[in-house]
Order: sequence, then structure tokens, then C-alpha cells
Amino acid sequence: MKIYLQGHNCKYAVEQMLLTLFPSERPEYPEGAQTGDGCTVSLAVGEKLVTSRCRLTLDGSTSFGRAALPRAEYEADNLSPQRCAQRLVKLAFYRAALRSGVKKPAWGSVTGIRPAKLMTALIEKGMSERAALGEFCRLYDLDADKAQLCLDSARASMAASRLLAPRDICLYVGIPFCPTRCAYCSFVSVAVEKSLGLIEPFLNALRLEMEATARVVRELGLRVRAVYIGGGTPTTLSAAQLRQLCASLRELFDLSACREFCVEAGRPDTIDEAKLRALAENGVDRISINPQTMSDAVLRGIGRSHTAADIVRAYELARKCGDFVINMDLIAGLPGDTPDGFAETLDRVLALDPENITVHNLALKKGSAITLSGAAQASAGDIAAMLGTAQRRLGAAGYAPYYLYRQKFTSGGFENVGWSKKGCENLYNVCIMEELCSIIAMGGGASTKLVSPTGRIERIFCPKYPREYIAGAEKVCAGKEAVKEFYNAVLSE
Repeated sequence: MKIYLQGHNCKYAVEQMLLTLFPSERPEYPEGAQTGDGCTVSLAVGEKLVTSRCRLTLDGSTSFGRAALPRAEYEADNLSPQRCAQRLVKLAFYRAALRSGVKKPAWGSVTGIRPAKLMTALIEKGMSERAALGEFCRLYDLDADKAQLCLDSARASMAASRLLAPRDICLYVGIPFCPTRCAYCSFVSVAVEKSLGLIEPFLNALRLEMEATARVVRELGLRVRAVYIGGGTPTTLSAAQLRQLCASLRELFDLSACREFCVEAGRPDTIDEAKLRALAENGVDRISINPQTMSDAVLRGIGRSHTAADIVRAYELARKCGDFVINMDLIAGLPGDTPDGFAETLDRVLALDPENITVHNLALKKGSAITLSGAAQASAGDIAAMLGTAQRRLGAAGYAPYYLYRQKFTSGGFENVGWSKKGCENLYNVCIMEELCSIIAMGGGASTKLVSPTGRIERIFCPKYPREYIAGAEKVCAGKEAVKEFYNAVLSE
């Protein structure tokens, strides 16, 4: 779509709304004034009001949208003007699009990954929860059920924030190996049958990075509050390798203040008694066993080599081998699934009674086999039905939302929600989604996210693939000095 900006340079805000409203379009920025199809978005600061206007022309038909804010509110503090400008620009574009006949998105005019942060900001301004809920619906043209998800997640975020001190951090370890690659997956992972010989060299390089990271954490006086080993599928490793990895973390880092130690066990075809006991004996108290679906036909369609019965056996074995808090992931919108099939999956998982259930909306990532194959996708209506069923049944079963995020390239633009029994919330998930503290990451494809008390964020990336990670181990270790530079700068702010 041809886009013309007048009086501002809020390109990112406009592009976010473009992706939401017209996902197949890509932005172009021609010179001069608009002629023909396209979108002109202006921003003007008047004596009393700051106003954004949008003129949207599609197939020769023109629609208009407007959004305004009192100038005093716009100029309330040094950061507000840019945030307010972005919100006004997005809202004007949104209103013009709806008047042109575009169907209202599931999340109204909300864009971005972390909508619960918007709710938290309203409550932290001093609004009551009831007032914040109403204001949220008004500001973003949002239905009450979506706003309630944000309110519940905001409560969990604020509760987690109260547990954290300025030097608290979480640790993440990335294990980029899986038994096979699932058809929906675009994460950094390597099928183990093709890379078995890389695991030991990778673990040796990881040990070096862990040693370098631990030195920096000690020197800075940082306190570890949560450990999360993800991937990939960490339980692709052998029992001995898992035992050594967990023992090394305990040897190198002071985990005396650590509230949780989580490992993604993920696929049931990687879980056995020896591995579970190795985890339990080394302080792991949380695991994920992720069916995604309990339909054998859908499992085959996404490239899984196990059955729903295998998931149940793995779950029962985990209950036998350790006192784990267990999470189970489900995905709405998998190829071949239906609203009735998803409801059956949900019922079977609820019957197992895990402490956490995370419901994802299938994201159509470019690198996944599903996208590359052109397989038929679930409709937005079917996914809405699946997620609506999840919200009703999980709420009725005593689970509450505790973290929430949205992704690009999902059918219908829906959400991913972590549901938890009371007191079983995963601190790491809240911290990373709501950016409450630094996440210092190690391993293949790991992404460190450094968060300052003022909200400034910096990232450090490890090489994506095992061969690159092994070859670049020395550089990866040296890169941990950037963590010290960040915290030294934070202390001088």
C-alpha cells in the first residue's frame, strides 16, 4: 500500500496497523501527495487539540478517520508525546479502515506483542480495575473478553514485579536440538538424527559460555530468580547430559534465591524415567509436556512421531518421578483440526489436571513446513471458536490467565495465553513477556534481553545453529562483557 505521512514520522505505528488490517499489503512511501489508491495519515498540533486524520482510498473509494487528544495530555511528560502521536496515528488509520468495510479485528485497534502492558499502565496511573477495564475497551475499541484477559495478565505482572529487586535476573539456556522438526515450527532447532555428533561439542561450548556468564553475574552482584532451559527440545539430551547440565548450572551460579527451575520436556517421545529422575534430583521443579493436540491424525499431520496415548504415559511418568509443576501447551488452528476436535483435546488435557495450560494460536511463520507446503489453514472463525472454548472451560476449571502475548502472521490476529492454577504461575514467563527484569541467555539461538529500571532494553544474540555456536564459542564468551557495560551504565543513570 502507498502511504503518505504528513506532520510526523510514525512509520512503525502505521506499519503495525497496516499489518493488522491489511496483512497481505506491504508499505511503500512515494514522494509527493497522494494520487489514487493509498493512505495519507497526518498529525497536527493545535492550540487545544492534537489531531490525526487519515484518508484511505481503496479501489477508487475513499474513507476518512480521525482521532484527537487534548494538547495538555499530549505534552504531559517527555515520553508521552511520541507515544500519544503513535496511538493517534494508529487510531485514525483504524477508523478509516473500518469505515471502508474492513472487518473489525479480534483485538480492535491494539497492535504489538504485549497488550497487558497497556492495561498495567492504566492501573499504575491510579485507575481502579473497573475503570481501567472500561477505559481499555474505549481506547482500543476492544470487546470485554479481550480486555479481561489483559486485566488478569496485568494483575499477575504486577504481582511478579513486587517479587523483584533491581538486580534480579532470570537465566535462559537454549538447547537447539529436537528428535524431528514439527511442521509448524520455525524455531532454531536441528533434528537430532542429522546432528547427533554435534551434541557433545555443543555442550562443551555451552559450558564455556556458562562459566563466562557466571563470572559476570557474580561481579555485578546479580541475583538469579528463575532458570528456564528451552529449545528446541532439551530432553533430546540423554539423562547423563541433562544431569550434567543442571549440575553445572547449580555449580556455577548461586541459585539460593531461585524461585523456580523449569525445563521444557516438550515431546513425550523424548521423555523417560531416567531423564525425569535426573531433572528432579538436580532441583528442576517445573517441566512442560506439550501435546499441542490430542488427536492422533493431527499429530501425524504436523510430523509428530508419537500418539496421544504416549502423551498420557509421559504425563503419568512425570507425576511418578518428581514433584513437578507441569505445563501443557496446546495450539489452536493446526491443519486438520476442528473446533470440536480442539474441544476434545482440551477436555482430555483438563482430565490430566496439569497446573498450567498454555493455549497458542498457530503462527504461520515463513520457515515452517506448513507455510512452505501451502497446506490449508484453519479459518479465523474456527480459531475464534477454539479460543472461546478454551477461555470458557479453563476459567470454569479454576485456571486464570497469567501471561499473554500476540504474534505476527496468525490467522485472525488472536492471542497466546498462559493459564494457571492459583499460586502456580511461571515467574520466568511473566518476566520475559512483561519485560520485568533482564533475561541473561546462553546456548544456541539464545537472546539476552537486558532491561533497565527506566525501561531501556538492549539485546545480545548467540549464533543460531549448533555448528556456528561451537565455532564461535570464544566470541560468545567475550560478548558477555556487554552485560557488564549495560549494568555499569544503568548504575550511572
